[in-house]
Amino acid sequence: MHSYSNLEKVIHSLIFSRLDYCNSLLSGINQKLISRLQQVQNAAAWLLTGSSRRQHITPVLAFLHCLPVHPARSLRSSGSNLLTIPNSKNLKTKGDQAFAVRAPKLWNDLPEDLRLAKSASAFKSQLNTHFYRLAFM
Repeated sequence: MHSYSNLEKVIHSLIFSRLDYCNSLLSGINQKLISRLQQVQNAAAWLLTGSSRRQHITPVLAFLHCLPVHPARSLRSSGSNLLTIPNSKNLKTKGDQAFAVRAPKLWNDLPEDLRLAKSASAFKSQLNTHFYRLAFM
């Protein structure tokens, strides 16, 4: 039988890390695909913690410090240090999902203190904390 430590390493390296790594690519995909990915994350969390599937998943994910695949976000910007959003031809089209359009929108939706981080490492740390708070608080 495999040890808990080995199970934890496999789940973190094959599931959680891949979901975290690809999370930025998930922007704009349909809800059905997001739900499937969330189910994979939930199953891995239940397996790793030995929790019952009847137990609500949010506390389990919070215990593991895992963000939901697509947390609900209601972000507001204060109006400084914003990027210009290119004009796409048609709203609600694939053009609006292009990186050149989507990235400035996401950046502008971040809180000002996060956009003004002094270094890349500080930004990454504050961004992780920001998404954790949105998901669990």
